[in-house]
Formats: sequence, structure tokens, C-alpha cells
Amino acid sequence: MKAKRDVIDQGASESGRRAGRAWLELSDEELLSQCRVETYKASGPGGQKRNKTSSAVRIRHEPTGLTVIATESRSQHENRARALRRLRESVALNVRDSVDRSADPPPFVAEALERTPGLHVSRRHPDYYRIVHYVLDVLNSAEGSPAQAARALGITTSQLIRFLKAEPKLLARANQLRREKGLKSLS
Repeated sequence: MKAKRDVIDQGASESGRRAGRAWLELSDEELLSQCRVETYKASGPGGQKRNKTSSAVRIRHEPTGLTVIATESRSQHENRARALRRLRESVALNVRDSVDRSADPPPFVAEALERTPGLHVSRRHPDYYRIVHYVLDVLNSAEGSPAQAARALGITTSQLIRFLKAEPKLLARANQLRREKGLKSLS
């Protein structure tokens, strides 16, 4: 069960709040230190062991209020790792930072574009969620215009749309940003 609200942070402030990009740069341990982690017994298939051990994991990121769960495995360790990946994904999709479109993309985006022009980035890439976050921030700052966002990223509009369409959750979030700006969804 994920929180449905958007979290907007205009960068690190004097009060110590962190921006989405900064949260995504944290190590697993640092990110978990900001979270409330709960374990519980999950119901469902998995045999007798599943109902006897607290293997399900729920992580709530306190600064943003985002909550993710993982119950697939009978191993609490595996479920914790899955939940942490889901938290990174949720931060990338839901926390928006301000971006200067006229500035060069950050090094992790520039390196990804050098390796594979056109923004062909695998979900296994270590910077995948940081790249997703940055692309959505650029799209948001471009008032939902893929053409303007693509220009700021140094790629073509079709390459940007192909990147967005490669992941259903990413496309859904991009379309939600566009609807908030009064634009129709990308098909």
C-alpha cells in the first residue's frame, strides 16, 4: 500500500529537509535510518512457515510519508531488500525537485547518455531511479512538454517518450504530471 500523495521539496533547506535527489543518493543504511521498519506475519500461500514467522516487511519513509511493503518471500531479509527498492522507486516517481533546464544534466545522466545515446537505461543500472527522478523533474519543469524536456536532456522527443513508455509506472506518473498541467496523456 503506497501513499498516493505527491511530495514536493524545492531542495535542501535550512530546516534540514532533503530533496528527492538527495534521498536517492543515500546508501541503503542511511535511507533506512530515516524509516520506520515493521515486520509482521503475512497471510497467503507459502506453507506453514509463512504464518509462523514475521517475514513481511513494511517501510515508511518518515520525511515523505511514503510507505511500501514486500511480502513475496518467506525470507525477511529478501523482503527488506525488495521493500527498499520499492521505496527508491516511490521516491523517484513521487518526490519532485526544481530543475534548471538550461543547466547541463547531472553527471550520472550525462554518463548514461554517453554509454547509450537515446536514454536506453536498464532497471538494473545503479543510477536508474536517479535518472527516472531527474527525467520526471525536467518534464515537470517543462510544464509537461516532452519536446521541451527532451531538448533540455539533449535527446529527441521520440527517445524521451520511448524511455517513459518502457516502464508502465513511469508513463503513468508522466501522464499524471501532464494532466495536472491541463495536457492530455501520452499514448
